[in-house]
This record gives sequence, C-alpha cells and structure tokens, in this order.
Amino acid sequence: MALLSNKTEPVGDESLDKWEYVGSGGFGHVYKAKHRKWRFDVAIKIPHNGACPFVPDEKALSEAYHMEKASCEFVLRVYGKYQGCPLGGTHMQQGIVMEFMERGSVQALLNDLSGPPPWPLAFRWANQVALGMNFLHSKDLMHQDLKPSNVLLNDDFNAKIADFGLSRVSTSVLNCSGEGAGEEQPGGSYKYMPPEAFEASYEPVRAFDRYSYGILLWSIVTGKEPYEMADYNLVVLRIPMGDRPSCEKIDQMKVEGLKELVDLMQRCWTKNPSMRPTFQYCIEVTEKVFLKHKKGIHDAIREVLTRLESPPSNQHSKTSVASTFPLQTPGALPNPVCGSEQSESIDMDYARSVSKTASSSVQDPASVCTAKLSVTDKSRFVDDNMAELIQQVSEVMAIVEELGHMVHGETYSVIEAKETSQAKMRALYQRTFRSGGVKVKAAFYDALRRHHPELVERLGGDF
Repeated sequence: MALLSNKTEPVGDESLDKWEYVGSGGFGHVYKAKHRKWRFDVAIKIPHNGACPFVPDEKALSEAYHMEKASCEFVLRVYGKYQGCPLGGTHMQQGIVMEFMERGSVQALLNDLSGPPPWPLAFRWANQVALGMNFLHSKDLMHQDLKPSNVLLNDDFNAKIADFGLSRVSTSVLNCSGEGAGEEQPGGSYKYMPPEAFEASYEPVRAFDRYSYGILLWSIVTGKEPYEMADYNLVVLRIPMGDRPSCEKIDQMKVEGLKELVDLMQRCWTKNPSMRPTFQYCIEVTEKVFLKHKKGIHDAIREVLTRLESPPSNQHSKTSVASTFPLQTPGALPNPVCGSEQSESIDMDYARSVSKTASSSVQDPASVCTAKLSVTDKSRFVDDNMAELIQQVSEVMAIVEELGHMVHGETYSVIEAKETSQAKMRALYQRTFRSGGVKVKAAFYDALRRHHPELVERLGGDF
C-alpha cells in the first residue's frame, strides 16, 4: 500500500515559523506552527519512534495516508509529511502536518467546564462524530480508539475525529500501573473498549468502534470519565460481565430527544457485537435529536465562552443564556460503578461536586446566613461552589496543613508540587474530597472560613 500520494506536500522547517509545544500522549508530541506560505497555523504530530533520520516512520506515514484517504468535514485534515528538527533541535524527526484545532479536544473542554456542555452542543457532537465514523467505515477504515480526547474542536466548537491512523498503537500503549511488579495496563483507552476486546485472540472489527461510540456518548452527556473510581483490573473483570455506565439519573432528565440518545448509546454498548447499530443508523437518530436543539446552538456557544472566559467573580452577576435552554447539571449524575459498593458511595458523594445544580442556584442566601451551618450543609457548600473555589482560593497549602491527617501523605506531595493555586485546588477535590466524604469537606469549610472569610460570605456561608 502506498504510504502517501504524490499530492501530499512534504513540509520542512524552512516552511514553518512560530513553533509552540502543545502537549504529548502515548503516541508522542504535538506542536503548533505557522506555515510561512500558507499563512495559517498547523499542528505537527511527531510519534515517539519518529526520531530516526534514516529509517522511514512507517506508522506515522501510515496514519497520514489513512487521514488523507478519509479527509472530510468531520475528520481531521492532513496536509502532508513533516521532516525536520522541531524547535531548533538537533535530531531529525518525522511526523504529520495536520489541521490545527483551536479549541483542543472534547475531553479538555469538559475538564475546563468541570462538567458537560449545554445540550445543543452535546447533541451536535453526537451527530458529527457519527457522521465522521460513518465516513471512516465507508472507506474501510476503523478507528479503534474513539474517546473524548480523540475528538477535536475547531474555533466554532465543531467536532472532528482524530488519531485513527495510529489507533492500534494507541490502544496497545502500556503504562505501568504501579500496583504490582511487572503489572501493566493499556492507557485510558481501555474504558472505551468492548468486552470482546479483552480476549487475547481478539481481532478488531467495526463493532469495536460502535461500542466505543456508545461510551463516548455517555461521557459527552455526563461530562465525566466512565468508571472513574474503578481501576483497570476491575474494569477488565466487570465489563465482560455486563457492567456499563449508569443511565439512571440521565433517564430522569426531561430533555427533548435525550431518551432516544440514551437508547442509542445502550444499543451501541450491548455485549453482542452483531447487535450494535451501524453508524448509518446512528446518524438517523442523532440528526433528528440535534435538529430539535439546533436553534439553540449559538446561545450554547456563547454560554460556553462565558464560562471559559469570564472571571468567576462576575459569572453570578451576568444574565445567563441558560434561561433559553437548560444547562446540563452534572451534579445529578452518578459515576458508573463496576461492582463496588465502596466505589458507589464515593461516586455518589462526588457526583455533587462538579457544579451547582439548578435547585441550589435558587436557594436564598439569606436563609443560609441566618443559622450556623451543619456538617452536611458545609459539605454541600464545598460541593456546590467547586468552580468558584478552584478559581478563588489562594491559601491552599495553609488549608491543607490544617486538614492534617485527612490529606494522605502522597496526596499532600502531589498538591504541593502543583504550580498554581487552581491546580492545587483541583488536586484537592480530585484526590481528597472525592473519597473523604462529608467530614473532610466540612473541615475544609471551617479552614476556608478562617483564611478566606470574605469569599465564604460572598458565596452565602454562615456569616
């Protein structure tokens, strides 16, 4: 098979300017650069094994070929092969020149929003990913690593599928688990893999992608990672036994078209590969659902931009377009559980910590201020104000010191190593509040009241 067609233009360092390092993953590194002749930004993807100056990087070039073959509106565009020394380095490397997606990945946006997007965006992404996957399958290509971090967003928050050419590499990248000598596990992709893929003799077919799409839909709707509290060994055990992400709380949401989308995701992640719907069928469902919400897409984008760009202290004073359509409330959604009662109690406790729900937002602050808060009220305060606290708390380490033994020694080191107060607070939420329950959050509230009294008062605490 030819690796690249003749029309794929090679790109070298002489054509690129204004290099920036974007990030890295199991595949290698990604850079942003401006093409001097084309006058727009491109992404340069360099696999870990692309550093040899004489031996062609077959995997990287194979991805470029696949991406060129599958170029369409809903799949990331490839511009050519790169060969040069990134950022003025001394080692010749090979990679791929691709379309640069200004808004990053769906996963990154969900993290920045601390939860799911407004419904119109969620439904549009569901449809666009289905369109992209249907195109790939029509070209006899499989993805094998479909997940939120491999769905990228342009400046208008339209979704495009990426990283399918190296999917076999991505899903087999091994990371040391750290829980046993010689024990290894696939990188995060395993949570999106179908039950049959955990068999040693499994050969991927298109049904693999259909299953992954179902889990991806759940992640988009909830804004969460599936099986967040379960480790690799538990997922490998429970998924073939039939465990899937919980849809109980999603089913309680009265959103037009949501029931049809939930039915679709459940059909996609069924155990029997032959029963999973084709992407042509998926499109029939997702197009109808998106059309019900299409008129709200511009308001949805404005809402997301407001949440991303406005100072947290000003967010409560601005009129929100959420009145036009309901923002999703991830606080009402539990994380999926893989057969662990302890994980369930942790997940249900953490489920409220992503953002304020509509019910909490209408609570009269005066009623909170008139009486001393109970332990439960303090915990709820910390949950409901997560986004604000992450942005505003500056005395993080002083508060962590006061929490004492409630913060595990390893967690203390992780928090201390973070460079910014926001990063320290995120780590505290993720590593301590998620598992510590009501008691540790109440203790945090008391410490917060001493170090940031004006913040607690402004957010409706007991002053």
